[in-house]
Amino acid sequence: MALDVTTQAALEVRNLKKSYGVVDVLHDIDLAMEPGEFLVLVGPSGCGKSTLLNCIAGLEEITGGALVIGGRDVTHETPKDRDIAMVFQSYALYPTMTVGENIGFGMKIRRVPKAQMDAKIQEVATLLQIDHLLDRQPGQLSGGQRQRVAMGRALVRDPKLFLFDEPLSNLDAKLRVEMRAEIKKLHKTTGKSIVYVTHDQIEAMTLASRIVVLKDGFVQQIGTPEEIYDRPANTFVADFMGSPPMNLIPAKVTDGALIVGESTLAIDTNGLPDQVTLGIRPEQLSLGGDDLRVTPTMIENTGAECYVQFALAGVNVTAKLPGRMDEDRTEALSLGVNRQKLCLFDAQTGARIAR
Repeated sequence: MALDVTTQAALEVRNLKKSYGVVDVLHDIDLAMEPGEFLVLVGPSGCGKSTLLNCIAGLEEITGGALVIGGRDVTHETPKDRDIAMVFQSYALYPTMTVGENIGFGMKIRRVPKAQMDAKIQEVATLLQIDHLLDRQPGQLSGGQRQRVAMGRALVRDPKLFLFDEPLSNLDAKLRVEMRAEIKKLHKTTGKSIVYVTHDQIEAMTLASRIVVLKDGFVQQIGTPEEIYDRPANTFVADFMGSPPMNLIPAKVTDGALIVGESTLAIDTNGLPDQVTLGIRPEQLSLGGDDLRVTPTMIENTGAECYVQFALAGVNVTAKLPGRMDEDRTEALSLGVNRQKLCLFDAQTGARIAR
């Protein structure tokens, strides 16, 4: 999945391979990101996303391929020579140092003049809204404040590339939402190039300029959040990205229609195989249409909307509908399908069928 690079890329990963003995964990990873992009690596546990980030950082030696940062081949460079800064999941702060000392520690090691160092610490602390915490120690901070300190320590370096390794996974749900917004705002303010690892597909969708979806060490798709969501490359991406995920329903193809369970859905079937998998996002089903007649098996009210589950063609399907509904309802519902948004996948390979 090589990408055309019209400007000097912030990062190029060329046919990267990583093995541990006879076990291959990354397979021919090929991607590039432009300066200022927010590239999110996402996938389930064990897919290779953190290993890929560590390879970019130089914390893992690659087995094959090349790494280029800011137009410079860094394949065999040490981490300190790659012009990167990394923000870890665990914050990795020095507990006996103040916030200001933690932020400025790297500059102190590099013997940056004190006046220059103090000015940079103040600048970054103000940007992150922690300038009133500079004299405190990490033990006196909340999880969100510690994460801001960790980001500040990275920002003062002004590197070519920032690497974030699941930075929000240790925070509670409410704080995670707040910090997600802070990171997005920080990226818009600074315009820095960021590679960000997460297993949370909502983080990926809200933060990314582009998303790289990984499975078992293989790239499944690279695209904008809209492309990943609306036009997933295969059933794995369709099922992984989205909450609830895309409904994947077996269907038979006839002349001008899909047979879905006991329902018939009129669409252009020109060039389609006899069997396909129909992909429908839950919000693409609407009340009052005449495409599907279904009986609810479960109804969940979430406040402004509800999730209605029902069986169709032997699989469990979810519709996301506005408003509330009686959770004990057993009468059939009539649903419409947004034909502009539905996806079709090859029933054998799982690949999306271009239409």
